[in-house]
Amino acid sequence: MIRKLLPLFLALLSVIGMSAQPAGRNDSKKQFLVYGVAFYNLENLFDTINNNGKYDLEFSPGGQRRWNGEKYWSKINNLARCIGAMTTQTTPNGPAIIGVSEIENKSVLDDLVRAEAIKKWQLQVVHHDSPDRRGVDVGLLYNPRMFRVLNVTNHTLHIKGYESFRTRDQMCVTGILGGDTLSIIVNHWPSRLGGQEQSSYLREAAGELSKHIADSLWAIRPGQGVIVMGDLNDDPMDRSCAVSLGAKRDEKDVKPHGFFNPWWKMLDKGIGTLAYKSQWNLFDQIIVSGTLLGKTDRRLHYWKCQVNNFDFLIDKNGSRQGYPLRTFAAGQWLNGYSDHFPTEIFLIKER
Repeated sequence: MIRKLLPLFLALLSVIGMSAQPAGRNDSKKQFLVYGVAFYNLENLFDTINNNGKYDLEFSPGGQRRWNGEKYWSKINNLARCIGAMTTQTTPNGPAIIGVSEIENKSVLDDLVRAEAIKKWQLQVVHHDSPDRRGVDVGLLYNPRMFRVLNVTNHTLHIKGYESFRTRDQMCVTGILGGDTLSIIVNHWPSRLGGQEQSSYLREAAGELSKHIADSLWAIRPGQGVIVMGDLNDDPMDRSCAVSLGAKRDEKDVKPHGFFNPWWKMLDKGIGTLAYKSQWNLFDQIIVSGTLLGKTDRRLHYWKCQVNNFDFLIDKNGSRQGYPLRTFAAGQWLNGYSDHFPTEIFLIKER
């Protein structure tokens, strides 16, 4: 009988997450459940069908990039390899939640989660078509054995005086993780096209929208956790993050309905997620609310963060050496992954 029950017990552990004593914790008598929450800019994950006119022509067999089935499926499998590598001793089944950006539609995410490297996780997809002119959206992948979706809302960024402006909607996914209510706001804020300072007001407005969404959530559930994640096209110290969203560098300065930005100190150490002209930026941020801080072990709370700059994601050639190995560079197909490294935080809760 014991021999029969052992495989069932091990299978149950693999479903609910690893019970472990995380490194750096001195609570020797406690065991914790650990959950990974990741973000990855997939760098123009387009299918091969032109259904958005001139904006989609580039990623079609007849377009400039000669985007065909071979290249598409190679990119799908490359991205799946990267996501499949996001395992740790305490998260052997990968992240519970993965926010993504620069995707064309739901079908590309459906193809991604069915790829060989990650299909065993049976990840589910949340997607919404945004009004962005390029036709790129944000989305969310999640492991249904760890995270249960309760509600999804999408929020359009309106800029006063620029009614024709179109960008990605902010997707808010609320669900249950580790028995606690958690909301994830997935973003891809407006680009720096035209210059960082000249376009800053667009990202500042995006930061204000994310804060408004969070405040609306707290009006209903004051104690719930909120995560703002995405390619923010700004660094942690820039006005959109530090002022509009109000994300602080130090945990001690964060109020329950404020935000802590752990990536600020990461960038101070010279670690980034994308590089331009030998300058590292850390645009790919996962920012946690004050309600996810502290030593309240019986509730889900923030533990640590990391940039998943795996060796196979790094370009080893010429002037791009050390940068993310992207799909194309200077018009040449590199058969790479993305021009961004993925990021991940870890949330823990006493078992």
